[in-house]
Amino acid sequence: MELRRYYTTALEDWVTKFYTRLNIFYPYQIDPSFIARKMNIFLREKPFPSTHQVVGRFRCIVVDSRLSKEEKRETFFHELCHILRHVGIQSMMPEAFRELQERDANHFTKYAAIPFHMLRFINWDEPYIIEHMSNMFKVTPELCEERLTQVKNRILIKQSKFVPANLSCEKSVTF
Repeated sequence: MELRRYYTTALEDWVTKFYTRLNIFYPYQIDPSFIARKMNIFLREKPFPSTHQVVGRFRCIVVDSRLSKEEKRETFFHELCHILRHVGIQSMMPEAFRELQERDANHFTKYAAIPFHMLRFINWDEPYIIEHMSNMFKVTPELCEERLTQVKNRILIKQSKFVPANLSCEKSVTF
């Protein structure tokens, strides 16, 4: 895979900067407990649907303890996005804004779980690449499949003669 042809989104860049500020450079360093501690977020597990809460300076993420380890990790990133990037009470906002926040949180989950600056650690020739990624980043194979498809599609779009490079609102990244 030619990662030099990959282009990042503004959200991917945001995640990379966020991790850089936390000195997170390798997959094994992506630790929800560490991230929560550094961001002054209480992290708890309880046997009910995952949620987050922000009251003044108090910030808390509660992850459903009934989920698998991989699902808990993905849920943490989803709720972390809401705390770091969103404002408002979803039940009181227009449906379109809630959907926008959920879409952003879903993208954030992919980027935080398998960040751009760590794609170089993936063995792209690995015959069982999804399993390899799942073990490396400790997330579900489904999330790895989504991220891998996203990476491949972005490279293909960049290579396409039908999408002039100067029309792209994204910036190219080289290794």
